[in-house]
Amino acid sequence: MSSAKSSRSRPSGHSGVFPVNAAAGAVGGDGGVHADKLKIFKTDNFDPDSYVQSKCRTMTEKVRSPSYLKKASAEEMRKSVYANYAAFIRTSKEISNLEGELLSTRNLLSTQSALIHSLSEGVHIDSLTISLEDSAEQDTFLVEDQEPSELQKWCADFPDMLDVLLAERKVDEALDALDEAERIAADAKQKETLTTADIMALNKTISENRQKLADQLAEAACQSSPRGVELRAAASALKRLGDGPRAHSLLLSAHDQRLKLNMQTIHPSSTTYGGAYTASLAQQVFSVIARALSDSVEVFGDESSYASELVTWATKQAMSFALLVKRHALASCAAGGGLRAVAECVQIALGYSELLETRGLSLSAVLMKQFRSSVEQALESSLRRIGESTAALASADDWVLTHPPTGIRPFTRSSAGNLALQPKLSTSAHRFNSMVQDFFEDVRPLVSLQLGGSILDGLLQIFDSYVNLLISALPGSVDDEVNLEGLGNRIVRMAETEEQQLALLANASLLAEELLPRAAMKLYSTNQARMDSMRIRGPDKPNRAAEQREWKRKLHRTVDKLRDSFCRQHALELIFTDEGGTHLSAEMYIFMDSTVEEPEWVPSLIFQELYAKLNKLASIAADLFVGRERFATLLMMRLTETVILWLSEDQSFWEDIEEGPTPLGPLGLQQFYLDMQFVILFGQGRFLSRHVHQIILDIIDRAMAAFSATGMNPDSVLPSDDWFIDVAHDTISRISGKPRFSNGEREVNSPTASVSAQSVSSVRSHGSS
Repeated sequence: MSSAKSSRSRPSGHSGVFPVNAAAGAVGGDGGVHADKLKIFKTDNFDPDSYVQSKCRTMTEKVRSPSYLKKASAEEMRKSVYANYAAFIRTSKEISNLEGELLSTRNLLSTQSALIHSLSEGVHIDSLTISLEDSAEQDTFLVEDQEPSELQKWCADFPDMLDVLLAERKVDEALDALDEAERIAADAKQKETLTTADIMALNKTISENRQKLADQLAEAACQSSPRGVELRAAASALKRLGDGPRAHSLLLSAHDQRLKLNMQTIHPSSTTYGGAYTASLAQQVFSVIARALSDSVEVFGDESSYASELVTWATKQAMSFALLVKRHALASCAAGGGLRAVAECVQIALGYSELLETRGLSLSAVLMKQFRSSVEQALESSLRRIGESTAALASADDWVLTHPPTGIRPFTRSSAGNLALQPKLSTSAHRFNSMVQDFFEDVRPLVSLQLGGSILDGLLQIFDSYVNLLISALPGSVDDEVNLEGLGNRIVRMAETEEQQLALLANASLLAEELLPRAAMKLYSTNQARMDSMRIRGPDKPNRAAEQREWKRKLHRTVDKLRDSFCRQHALELIFTDEGGTHLSAEMYIFMDSTVEEPEWVPSLIFQELYAKLNKLASIAADLFVGRERFATLLMMRLTETVILWLSEDQSFWEDIEEGPTPLGPLGLQQFYLDMQFVILFGQGRFLSRHVHQIILDIIDRAMAAFSATGMNPDSVLPSDDWFIDVAHDTISRISGKPRFSNGEREVNSPTASVSAQSVSSVRSHGSS
């Protein structure tokens, strides 16, 4: 008891556990162990709550431990999978490949096993058949005759050998075997080394295997993407089998299939450049055609039947290509007047086509036929735009000739650095010429389309329209409905002054004589390659030259319309008054003999005004037509001719002179004769052509004949020739402002210096004859 009390009196810090355990260690046996476990409950400081919590914490840890281990294991596995994922994928692929190889090997072994089995069965059946036939025969044969010959053995083994070659796809060996079999069959038939049944069986085997081999080759050629070597080999083998047409058709069909696959990658869109689309499409189409051509020639040579089929197929492909280009590239460009874009697309297509021409296949005609409508539409749109733009500028043109403005190309390379060498035109003419230059640059690649005639005709039409605009700018054309026809609602600024009116003629003449023909030469100034092709088509050169000459003549005739309108306007201003009267009538000559006063002998006012106008116009033209003086001279001659022709063809004038109630008297004849001589003298060499000179002589003859009808001799009433010369020269000097030389001398450079007296005397002699 004392010991127990002493133990209870120990501090609480010593829980009693250590001594109990220590004691327990000294006691042996199970009973001691249980006793020791129970001692903890006998201590004075035993805390039941603490004891229970300690025991529960230990059990909780033991319960939680499996779930923790499970999570840790899963995390470790996840890390392991991530770390070895690439190796896992690689291993899986290797396993898959290995499975495929094993499967292929198994199939191959099965095929070989089946082949060997079929061979063994065939040999067994053949042996049974032979034995049955031999047993059925009653003839006695020698032992050596009952053994099959080497040829018979070869014939028996031939079908099996062919099966092996066909199964292994040894095409060349199979073909050689078939050829050898045909040779053996023919030789056996000739030498009778085989029976008829054996020969028939052999031929049947040959025919069946030929068909079987042909079917295999056709199947190979029809694969989705056969290589070129394989395709040519299959076609060559089919041809060797005697099925050339089928082989050639399969060859073209394979190339057609390849082309369709390649074209699936080309998709046009609104943002795709037309030239780029055309180039991509042309590269695919013509490269396949070129490969088909090479394969056909390599396998089949130049046989006409195969070449014809190839050309037909290539033509079909070219037409399909042209339709695609028209639909996706040319249609929008042609409708919008994009001639340059259309020409570029056509040039790209023809360039690829020309590469095939060196190899004997020409498809340019097919392309040109398909492209012609689009090109013509683009030409019409471009020409129409030139006409509209020029008409818009003509409405505000001041008809003053200037050098080309900044931004417009020079007319010639030599004049690019020297502005003085460049011809002068008005604003609208400069614009017209610049647009025509660009037009010919754009259509230059289209020469091969043989559109030269239509291009020149179209340009002639717009030039004719421009000349009609110039004619409408003449003041006298307002009342001329013929000239205004086709102008529509276009308004053109009038050329009021004579200098402006001559500027109209300068525009038209310079364009027709120099600028347009020079621009048209761009159609035929091609590179050396095209020159070589033009040499091949030599007979077209004379036709082209004749076409150009005719075109230039048409241009000149168009300018003649403007010149005639100009001359007609000024002639009418001279002949008629503003009130509708006339300055040139028969009364001005007939009534001269009715006056009492002596007339003042000078040429009639209308002819003086004619000479004054010609002098003024010639002076202005000298500045405007620099280097083209001939045109100015012809213009002045044409104006004189217009007035004289009006006098010669005026029926009312000659009816009054020849049949009027008052005959032509001496004074009237003298005045008429003076007027005509005045025209001859001032116009000789400058303003008078030989044709008009002859018309004047005819007019004088007619007037003298009318005077002679009154019974008088014209020579008896007319003064001497010198009198007419003096009066005419006095008037010429007065109008021109140049002094007349004394004593009948004349200026050396005067056009009348050497012909005046001769002209008057010739007129007098011509009239009296």
